[in-house]
Amino acid sequence: MKARRSARIVVLASGAGTLFEAFLDSGVGTDVVGLVTDQPNARAVHIAQSREIAVYKVPLSDFDSRESWESELLERVESLGPDLIVAAGFMRVLSPAFVDHFPAQIVNSHPSLLPQYPGAHAVRDAIEANATVTGCTVHFIDHGVDTGEIIAQAQVEVQPGESEAELHERIKTVERILLPQSVEQLLIGCLGKGLR
Repeated sequence: MKARRSARIVVLASGAGTLFEAFLDSGVGTDVVGLVTDQPNARAVHIAQSREIAVYKVPLSDFDSRESWESELLERVESLGPDLIVAAGFMRVLSPAFVDHFPAQIVNSHPSLLPQYPGAHAVRDAIEANATVTGCTVHFIDHGVDTGEIIAQAQVEVQPGESEAELHERIKTVERILLPQSVEQLLIGCLGKGLR
């Protein structure tokens, strides 16, 4: 693998943290300088703490408006000086102001082959559409819902009769490989040019 200088990656996560954990276990895991979460009790927090990664908790319930929450979220992330921000199961929509502050720096993984099945119910939508193939997409976040520039995709065949949960778990297995690989390639390509 081509050598590159160390990057600064900030991860946004809200939930169980399985994608975050896989990311940490990959070759780019050592570049993670902080976890920012809106869920103080998320398993992702415990994963970060066990790896001695700084955790910044920004729960929406602590703020009197979404705007003030978004302002604090942006300030927390900015304070970490990220080269790249990785949304690994972050269950909040990022505001246009946040996205514009970090242009082409925020990466997300989505459980479908975009532009098919955007939004929160991608796996269910694929099953209901009787799709034979779906998958996952790593993409940049823009102002739309799963409309940003596609970085990489991987296909997953839909098995006859499988449940939404079963299909989603098989997609997650692929996501846990594709997201770290995609970020590694981004960093190799961009840090030499000065990403920030």
